[in-house]
Amino acid sequence: MDSLDWKDYGVETILSNVLNHKHLGNGSIILCHNGAKHTAEALESLIDGLQEKGFTLVKMSDLIYKDNYEMDTEGRQHLIASPESPAATKEAP
Repeated sequence: MDSLDWKDYGVETILSNVLNHKHLGNGSIILCHNGAKHTAEALESLIDGLQEKGFTLVKMSDLIYKDNYEMDTEGRQHLIASPESPAATKEAP
């Protein structure tokens, strides 16, 4: 979801755009821009607000498959069973 921080409306607007977003949920990726005027100032409150709502922040690299995956047409990753995995060697019934 886009924080719209690049519009330079201020800290409170960034916080409201993210913390009250109708699609905020598990797995949400929040887009913030390092060159926007108020982003750095909003960041600590944004993190606190997300944690108060029960969210745990993780790195993008923790959310993606790095090997043995394919992408669907919507940009979602799907794990492909590796030759060593039981799913790949399991015989059909």
